[in-house]
Amino acid sequence: MGIKLGANHYGKAETRVVAVRRHPDRHEIKDLNVSVALSGDMDDAHLSGDNSKVLPTDTQKNTVFVFARKYGIGEIEEFAIILAKHFVDSQPSVHHARVAIEEYAWDRIALPSNGIAHSFARSGTAPVRTAVVHYDGTKAHVVSGIKDLIVLNSTDSEFWGFLTDELTTLKETNDRILSTVVTAGWRHADTTADPHRADWGASFREASRYLLAAFADTHSYSLQQTLYAMGTRVLDHRPELCEVQLELPNKHHFVVDLTPFGLDNANEVFIVADRPYGLMHGSVLRDDAPDAGPAWS
Repeated sequence: MGIKLGANHYGKAETRVVAVRRHPDRHEIKDLNVSVALSGDMDDAHLSGDNSKVLPTDTQKNTVFVFARKYGIGEIEEFAIILAKHFVDSQPSVHHARVAIEEYAWDRIALPSNGIAHSFARSGTAPVRTAVVHYDGTKAHVVSGIKDLIVLNSTDSEFWGFLTDELTTLKETNDRILSTVVTAGWRHADTTADPHRADWGASFREASRYLLAAFADTHSYSLQQTLYAMGTRVLDHRPELCEVQLELPNKHHFVVDLTPFGLDNANEVFIVADRPYGLMHGSVLRDDAPDAGPAWS
């Protein structure tokens, strides 16, 4: 029985880069975590230790810093496409690049005495903005998204009519807290490799807004139903997008039994269960969505 090398890639993970744009009256900050993965004609590095077709991961790290200075950092999707195109188009042995970026938000704090707005506090409320770009020399698959978005509905959530067996102890309810930590990605339909082809910022803001609106508006009979409603709402209002994927853990809130203390508890006091937890994952897409290729990998 023979042995062969399977699919492989390599790269520099989690390059932390902070870029400051200095205006006369204010500074703007971009705080990113950039991960690069490359694949292509590099089998010899595995099979014989020949590194002649391997671009060092240290070079990939340096490229992130140099491009942050050379091109600036605007929208993270744009920056990811520029990086991915560079690695593929400049190196004959690199046939595919995946660039994943996380962006961390900072809030401005009080204007300092010198009159230049240069003070920030790391946001404690904003979710992490994400972008993943795959580029193969021709097409660019772009998935924008968010993670660590904590949301909660204190009512308008039910869960009943589920399967039961001899091991079922969960009680049906028609009024519960529904809380989750949203990880979401939305795939752009356009696969051209022009980094300036779209208003990435407006698309991100609006997609995020419709996700939240659907969570708030939906009278939920299950977290799965809420997931579908959130994805549908985004696609209904954002024609540039063709697919939404969501991962929603169910952050269980259980009513505390206060009867040993002579008290009732009409859905007012809860204990939050850390683990285990339910975990829902689903995709919502248009009937005519183009092939996803490697977009979600």
